[in-house]
Amino acid sequence: MGYIGSHGVAALHRYKYSGVDHSYVAKYVLQPFWSRFVNFFPLWMPPNMITLTGFMFLVTSALLGYLYSPHLDTAPPRWVHFAHGLLLFLYQTFDAVDGKQARRTSSSSPLGELFDHGCDALACAFESMAFGSTAMCGRDTFWFWVISAVTFYGATWEHFFTNTLILPAINGPTEGLMLIYVTHFFTGIVGAEWWVQHFGESFPFLSWVPIMSEIPTSRAVLFLMIAFGVIPTVAFNVSNVYKVVQARKGNMLLALAMLYPFIVLMGGVLVWDYLSPSDIMGKYPHLVVLGTGLAFGFLVGRMILAHLCDEPKGLKTNMCMSLLYLPFAIANALTAKLNDGVPLVDEFWVLLGYCVFTVGLYLHFATSVIHEITTALGINCFRITRKEA
Repeated sequence: MGYIGSHGVAALHRYKYSGVDHSYVAKYVLQPFWSRFVNFFPLWMPPNMITLTGFMFLVTSALLGYLYSPHLDTAPPRWVHFAHGLLLFLYQTFDAVDGKQARRTSSSSPLGELFDHGCDALACAFESMAFGSTAMCGRDTFWFWVISAVTFYGATWEHFFTNTLILPAINGPTEGLMLIYVTHFFTGIVGAEWWVQHFGESFPFLSWVPIMSEIPTSRAVLFLMIAFGVIPTVAFNVSNVYKVVQARKGNMLLALAMLYPFIVLMGGVLVWDYLSPSDIMGKYPHLVVLGTGLAFGFLVGRMILAHLCDEPKGLKTNMCMSLLYLPFAIANALTAKLNDGVPLVDEFWVLLGYCVFTVGLYLHFATSVIHEITTALGINCFRITRKEA
């Protein structure tokens, strides 16, 4: 059974991407740079290969973080921070020029959008792991992934209903990523220990702020990002979707139902961590973020596919496949309550199984959908066909 029906195939042939970027930094600084940078790529190089190469920069960054800070709570060598910053800058650049390469080679397609945004969804997890090593976040690394995932999912959900990807004047893909790689470079200069000292010590001019000044800098930054980044962005997403649903005389509850799998995914992982006798987020932060990030990637990919194929608005039941493993993991953690704190199966192996399950789920989805779209449109994923060029 495939993911795309006959209606979806017809919709793929009609589909046209629509996006608006209101960022002044992108318009006046980065776009001119990207327009020149794309000329370094030969005309035979497929856009999806540029996307994949950019994504591999972040995989490399996450691996560096794991090698030098296995639990994301020790300071790696300072050159690692500079490497994190450079690799993130390259990811942003390649992610921006793949679309320009597609237009340059007349090879734009719905597959390109799905491939690009699918890699971006996974990038949330890999960059969170890299940032975790820079800021020595430890178990808080999961929460840095959450704030990136919430905003990404919200933007994808909004795009599904409005049919236009709207990036505000200050947005994550532009200013957000710039702030993060500047932060990596800054940490390379001052050292990762800067993040574990009290916020009032890191920012003496804000030492008068109650409560905030007495908590670690990394956690204070997390709270500030939620207050000034996540909450306004999510409110913007909900407002835009509500306007569209009202204009079409639709059902807002049906629209909100599409958020259900993501909320349950986050809630399930948090319940698992709460019940865990092993402190899974503290001991194995990479596995928790990787497994959950892949499940998230499946949810986002399924929603993007629904948008490309013009599927009815509302919850897609097969999105819930990403949640199937969590009841078993939670049940295993509960067995520790009945067995003197020792779970039935060691939680390292349960976490490893979680990652294997989500890797398998994501790869099955990705390979199946790529095959179905390339067959339907008569194109190749990693080659510019003569018909396109």
